Amino acid sequence: MASQTTLGDEARLALETFAGRTAGLLSPSLRLGVTGLSRAGKTVFISSLVHNMLHGGRLPMFDAMKSGRIAKSYLEHQPDDAVPRFQYEDHVAALVGERVWPDSTRAISELRLTIDYESASGWGRLFSPGKLSLDIVDYPGEWLLDLPLLAKTYEEFSRDAVSLARLPVRAGLSGEWRELAATIDPASDADEMAARRLAEAFTRYLKAGKDDRSALSTLPPGRFLMPGDLEGSPALTFSPLPGLGDERPPPGSLHAMMARRYEAYKSHVVRPFFRDHVAKLDRQIVLIDALQALNAGPAAVADLERALTEILSCFRPGARSILTDLFLRRIDRILIAATKADHLHHESHDRLEAIVRRLADRAISRASASGAEIEVLAMAAVRATREGTVRENGDALPVIIGTPLEGETIGRDTFDGETETAIFPGDLPHDPKVALEESGSRAPIRFVRFRPPKLERTSEGLTLSLPHIRLDRAFQFLLGDRLA
Repeated sequence: MASQTTLGDEARLALETFAGRTAGLLSPSLRLGVTGLSRAGKTVFISSLVHNMLHGGRLPMFDAMKSGRIAKSYLEHQPDDAVPRFQYEDHVAALVGERVWPDSTRAISELRLTIDYESASGWGRLFSPGKLSLDIVDYPGEWLLDLPLLAKTYEEFSRDAVSLARLPVRAGLSGEWRELAATIDPASDADEMAARRLAEAFTRYLKAGKDDRSALSTLPPGRFLMPGDLEGSPALTFSPLPGLGDERPPPGSLHAMMARRYEAYKSHVVRPFFRDHVAKLDRQIVLIDALQALNAGPAAVADLERALTEILSCFRPGARSILTDLFLRRIDRILIAATKADHLHHESHDRLEAIVRRLADRAISRASASGAEIEVLAMAAVRATREGTVRENGDALPVIIGTPLEGETIGRDTFDGETETAIFPGDLPHDPKVALEESGSRAPIRFVRFRPPKLERTSEGLTLSLPHIRLDRAFQFLLGDRLA
């Protein structure tokens, strides 16, 4: 997108791409972006990806592993010294040792996994170095949703934000902020305390939208939810204002102050994020918690579709080309993965995939993500449950079995975090249209968060890799052609 970078940014990116491509002739690398909205399982996905590669996981649909062509996989120093390292060891210790889910993604991090392999073709074995460095870039999806702001003026941003806040699903959440904003005259003198009160009220509204009952997805600006070291800075102390036209704000007014800070947010936060990270990706996986949105109702599903459309519109998609690859990076494969498939019986897995595919198809058509190969998948990067059958009133009922987290409840039952239990989660409808348009009219899926599983051990006492659902299919789509 031309609006996301300056001419200077493009020249810098072209030089960096050329340097990376020429170095890659001897030491090939692939930059994989991993993103998703909060609680979609980004940290768990990366941890399981690496753990299964390092420990020879059960990956029957991953051709390079199934055929025995992968000699070994190992971690190396990442190429970007200024980016925090993804703390793989800590996350796996939490999953395997403590059986707790690791902390969610709060900022950008990176990890390099190098794979030594043998090409499946004679030509490949002759010309390929037989080594691929996978640079995994982990970043919050909330930050990605900021990228459309680069093409909007402050006045356009304000009108869009006010319009969204008035939607029925958001009106109750945004009431405090809208009432406060209605008392403010944008033409009044700039007032730091007024700006602070508005920003704090707007942030509370955004945070309320992330609650499980609302399950909203489109909540920019993303750094309001994850401020990091920018907390309290002027670049994060602004808010949309209602009733703005396109006229130039009076100098020294609150409107002018808010517009200036909004532009600073774009210049110092959003544009560098795109230039330094998103614009350098080769492949991308977008993780979504579709089940939570389905449970919250049609408004949450519509909001997820809106967020997915905006996320897809932020990438630079395109097929690989010998002529352009030397100077221009394009994302040639995008995987949209619905996580937490282990919360459903396998009879509903295909239905979940069909629902997400229909959701994604509409988002893809609106985002015009042309040129890239896009796939949809229902998966669980770490499978926390197994399946079983119980009899109720003479009928066989398919259930999932696992250890619910301490404090989780179903009806009047509260779980202690230690007791394994069987739960009937409910069924998704066969027709995706019914799920997307009438989800509020049917019985909700019974969501219970489970503890990570106890890992199986071999007769020799070796711990096996983390169990999963369809992680191998994700590997094949994202990496298979580069290891062929």
